Amino acid sequence: MAGTRAPARIANSVAVRQAGLRPRCKEFRFLGGDLNFFIEELFMKSLRFGFLGLLTAALLGAGFAQQAAQHLLSADEIRKMTPSEYFFRGQKAPVQVRNSTGVQLASGAVLMAALVDSSGYSTAIQQKYQGLLITEVKLHIGGADLGPGQYGFGFTPDNKFVVMDVGNNDVLTTTYQTDQALPRAVPLKMLEADGAYRLYAGKKWVAIKVQ
Repeated sequence: MAGTRAPARIANSVAVRQAGLRPRCKEFRFLGGDLNFFIEELFMKSLRFGFLGLLTAALLGAGFAQQAAQHLLSADEIRKMTPSEYFFRGQKAPVQVRNSTGVQLASGAVLMAALVDSSGYSTAIQQKYQGLLITEVKLHIGGADLGPGQYGFGFTPDNKFVVMDVGNNDVLTTTYQTDQALPRAVPLKMLEADGAYRLYAGKKWVAIKVQ
């Protein structure tokens, strides 16, 4: 019997080879290799797309964060930052926090302006000293530069915007504009316009560019 079965197995093996067929175990190994390659490729592509997605999200997030960082100060920020008194020309004067405004840049630096109660000063000083101006960055106002520091400012009757150091010495003078069409004038405010910030006192305004 054993001698009869051996020739039969040999004959079957020869028939399989002649038919171009492969044993099933090799066929499974072949398919398994293709499947592993497919899974590895899919995994690598997922990693690449995932990394690009994370990088894009990070860049967009950084851009939005930087854009959000530069803004006009909120009422809460103004209350926290505005001093209650301001020293100018040998004495302190109360600051009108309700009439304060400013902007915070993307770097975190602050530009702030506020009206002060100048009733305790001489008439000559009151004519041009109306508020405080504090800047942590260089400014460009009316064709002139103003370095970081603490100043006084005023809109004078002769159509001039004057900036003074704390000793009441003029450091910058320029002509201000008047917006007669402004619908709602307030004592002091700041608006962003034309790549600069407009400091308004009523309908009078001057453009301030941050450098």
